[in-house]
Amino acid sequence: MAWEFQTDPEFQEEIDWIDEFVREEVEPLEFLLGSPVDLKQPRYEELVRPLQAKVKERGLWACHLGPELGGKGYGQVKLALMNEQFGRARFGPVVFGAQAPDTGNSEILAHYGTEEQKERYLQPLLDNQIVSCFSMTEPQGGADPTQFRTTAVADGDEWVIDGEKWFSSNAKYASFFITMAVTDPEAPPHQRMSMFIVPAETPGIEIIRNLGFHGESDPTHAYMRYNEVRVPRQNMLGGQGQAFVVAQTRLGGGRMHHAMRTVAQAQRCFDLMCERALSRTTKGERLADKQLVQQMIADTWIQLRQFRLLVLETAWLIDHHNDYLKVRKNISAVKATMPKVLHDVASAALQVHGSLGISTDMPFTDYIINSYHIGLADGPTEVHKVTTARQVLRDYQGGDEIFPSGYRPHVRERVRERYGFLREE
Repeated sequence: MAWEFQTDPEFQEEIDWIDEFVREEVEPLEFLLGSPVDLKQPRYEELVRPLQAKVKERGLWACHLGPELGGKGYGQVKLALMNEQFGRARFGPVVFGAQAPDTGNSEILAHYGTEEQKERYLQPLLDNQIVSCFSMTEPQGGADPTQFRTTAVADGDEWVIDGEKWFSSNAKYASFFITMAVTDPEAPPHQRMSMFIVPAETPGIEIIRNLGFHGESDPTHAYMRYNEVRVPRQNMLGGQGQAFVVAQTRLGGGRMHHAMRTVAQAQRCFDLMCERALSRTTKGERLADKQLVQQMIADTWIQLRQFRLLVLETAWLIDHHNDYLKVRKNISAVKATMPKVLHDVASAALQVHGSLGISTDMPFTDYIINSYHIGLADGPTEVHKVTTARQVLRDYQGGDEIFPSGYRPHVRERVRERYGFLREE
C-alpha cells in the first residue's frame, strides 16, 4: 500500500486561502473583541459576521458537518489541515463555524433531536445565532461520571432536574444546555444517566459563579446549580440511561479537533521562537548559533512533527473506518500526547524570549496554561494513557512458558530444528 503525504492541489488552494485569510482578517479580532462566544458584545455583528459570510461564500463553513446539515462532509484529514490554519487564531473556530462545545452539541442534536428541537436549537446553533453549553462535569465527580449526583426524576409529563455542575463552559452566554443527570440510580454504572436539553430561560437554573483560568479575559466556566428545573419528557436526548452512548457522539470528534488546534498553537510558538533566535544576539553571536538554543529548536521541531503525524494518521484511520470506537486507542494516544507537546514547545519559546516571554505581551504563558487545560478537558491525560494501554494489549497474548518468547536459547533451538543442516553442524 502506498502512502501519500501530499495534499491534493485543489484542496491545497483552500488551505492557502485559509492561511492568508486567518492571518490578515481573523487574527486581529483578538485585539478588537472580547470572548468569541459573546454574540451580543458591541461590534460583533460588524466585525465577525462579514468574515463568516466570506467563509460561507468560499464553501468552508462548518465543514465538520455532513451535507444533510449544510456542511461539506469533509473527513478528519481535511479537517485537520483546516484546523492547523484557523486553530491558531482565538476567533478562528467561530469564524469558520467550528467552535466548541457547539460542534459537539450540534452532532448530538442532529443524531437524537426531534424535528422541532432541530428547528429551535440546531439550526440557530449551526448559523452561530446562539451558543450552547455542555453541562456534564460535577464538583465531586472529576473524571469519573459514575460519581455524578445530579438527578432527573420523572413527574408526569416532565423531568425534574436537581444538582450541581462544575466548569460548564459558556453557561452565561448559552441559549440552552445539554445536561447529564442520573435517571436510574440502581442500574449498572454506565446505564444510570440520561441526557437532556435544558433551555436557558427555564426557572431554577442558577449560576453560582463563573470561573476563568489564567490568560482568559472573560471567565466563562460556570459553577452552577439546577434547583428543581423542569423540562418536558421529550427533552431527553436518546433513550433513558443512554447518556454515555449520546456523549460518545460528540467526544471522539471533539478530542480530535482539540488536537488539530493544538498543532496550530504549538506551531505558532515554534515560529515565534525561530524568529527570535535569528533576531537576537548575545555575547557576540545570534541566539540561533548557540548550541543549547539549537538543541531546543531541534527537540521541539521533532516533537511537533511527530505529534502532527500521529494526529494525521489518527484522522486518516477515522476516515478509513468511519467508526471512532475502532480508533479508540489512537484517539486516546493523541489526547494523552497533546498537553505535553504544547507545554514543551511553548516553554521553549518562552525561554528563548527571556523576560519578554514570561510577560503578558507575548502569548506563551497563555499556551502553557492551556496545555494543562487540554490535559483535563474531555478526560485527563492519565485516563487516556490507561485506555491506550488497554486497547494496545488486546492485540497481544501472554506466554505460558517460564521464559519469554524472545529468550535467545529457545529461539536458537527453534531455528536449529527448522534448518536441519544447523543441527548436523
